[in-house]
Amino acid sequence: MRPVAVTALSARLSELGWVTDLLVAGSLATGDHVPGVSDLDLVAVVDGPVGAEREAALVAVHRDLDRGDAAGADLGCVYVDEARLLDPAALHPTWTHGSLVQRILSGVTRVELVRHGFAVSGRAPADLLPPVTDDEVRAAVRAEICGYWRWASRRPRMWLSPVIADLGLTSMARGRYALATGDLLTKTAAIEQADAPAWLLDQLRARRRGEVRRACARPRRALRCHR
Repeated sequence: MRPVAVTALSARLSELGWVTDLLVAGSLATGDHVPGVSDLDLVAVVDGPVGAEREAALVAVHRDLDRGDAAGADLGCVYVDEARLLDPAALHPTWTHGSLVQRILSGVTRVELVRHGFAVSGRAPADLLPPVTDDEVRAAVRAEICGYWRWASRRPRMWLSPVIADLGLTSMARGRYALATGDLLTKTAAIEQADAPAWLLDQLRARRRGEVRRACARPRRALRCHR
């Protein structure tokens, strides 16, 4: 069943008149979404540049949703000018954790869209993005490991958070899998391949099931801001 937050966002964006497509990536696309635990990762394609007026409209939409239908859903969305969709270095307005920031559409998100994503409205991801080879999957994952995770490894205080500890373990497991196979691994499946003692794996499983409330979102916000 589609989350209420996604349906609500689709309805609000259609009212703007300049969002042509709304696509689902992340755990919702791969079938690994856990309500109350997983983020909602969406990508919206727009018919031109998102200037100040459009940015203000997006902020208003998301703030309203975050107080209502998307409350607690960690709804995020990247707004991509279709003319710049194929530029991997282009920065796009991105709503994440209560703020609109500028961010690239990451290689991993592109892989998720092409291989697992689907459209809430508009065209399918395969009609907007080219196919992704196994080597391109490896390159995308390598860039994330050598980018954000290299940066995070130099900030020991971040690792006091269970959020970052969990993400670190599962991201390394996902990275090893992707480099070996040229495909992505879900977070739930990655727990079973994490390099961790049994007691910690039990905690990872419990947190993934939502049995342990997530810690402060600040480290997760750092992850999103870096990407």
